[in-house]
Amino acid sequence: MFISLIADYGVGDPAFAEVKQRLLMALPNAQIHEISVPPFSTLATGFWVAQLGLNLGCPERLIYHNCAPRQDDPEARRDNEGEGLTYALLPNGVKVVGVNAGYTLSFIKEQAKALHTVNVSRGGSQFRSRDVFPPAAAAIAQEDFSVLGDVLDLSQIPDMPLDRVAWVDGYGNIKTTIPADTIILEPETKIVIRIGDVVSDAVYSDGSFRVPEGTLAFSPGSSGWSLPEGQPLRWIELFLRGGNAWERFGKPRVGQTIARIA
Repeated sequence: MFISLIADYGVGDPAFAEVKQRLLMALPNAQIHEISVPPFSTLATGFWVAQLGLNLGCPERLIYHNCAPRQDDPEARRDNEGEGLTYALLPNGVKVVGVNAGYTLSFIKEQAKALHTVNVSRGGSQFRSRDVFPPAAAAIAQEDFSVLGDVLDLSQIPDMPLDRVAWVDGYGNIKTTIPADTIILEPETKIVIRIGDVVSDAVYSDGSFRVPEGTLAFSPGSSGWSLPEGQPLRWIELFLRGGNAWERFGKPRVGQTIARIA
C-alpha cells in the first residue's frame, strides 16, 4: 500500500510524523509520502488529490488528505468539531479519504465512482487527522467499508475554481487552473498577464522551452489528467526561462486570480 499524505501542517512539521505513526499502526507495511500544502489551502489540496490520484501509479494506493479550515460554521466550536470525513473511489481504483472542506473534492467529484461520508466523529480532538481519522482510513484501505455513511450530494461540492494559482513548484513555475484547451492562440503570440497588482508581458508557447532565455512563457504545463469522457485535461503553466515566474509576479499566494488582459 502506497499512501500519499496531503496536509497543511508545514514542510518538516513533526505533525506529519505523528500522523504517519498512527497510520502505520494499522498499515505496518505501507509506504507513506507526505505533501505539504499552504495553510488552509483547500485548492492546493484538491489539486494534488486529483494530480496524484488520477494519474498512473502503483495499483494499491490511498490518498489521505487533511486540510480543514473549519470554515463551514463561523460559530464557536464544540469539542473541536470540524468538517466531516469522506471517502471517494477513483476510476483507477485509488481510494481517497479526507476532510470535505472548500475545494478538497472539487477536482475529483465528476470522476469519482463512489463518494460517501465516513461515520467517524467530527470532533473529539484539535488534531483529528491523528487522533480520530486514521482507524477509518486504514479500514477503508483494507476494503472494510462498514464505516461508510451517506452518498454525498455533488451539488453541495463546489466546482473547480478556474483562472487561479494552483501551485508554485521548486523552480518558481506557477501551475494554474486555466485549462489549456480554452486558450485559442497561435504559438509566439504576445500577451499580458496580471496576478494581483503585478502585470507582465508573456508569450504563448506550445512548449515551455521553445522561448528565449528571460522570456515568460504561458503554455500547457506538466500537470493534468484525463476527464471522464477520456479526453486529456492539461493546465496552463507560467514559466520564466532562466528565472523565477513566482518572483516576477511578486510571489503570489495559491488561490490568487490570474487574468489575461491583452
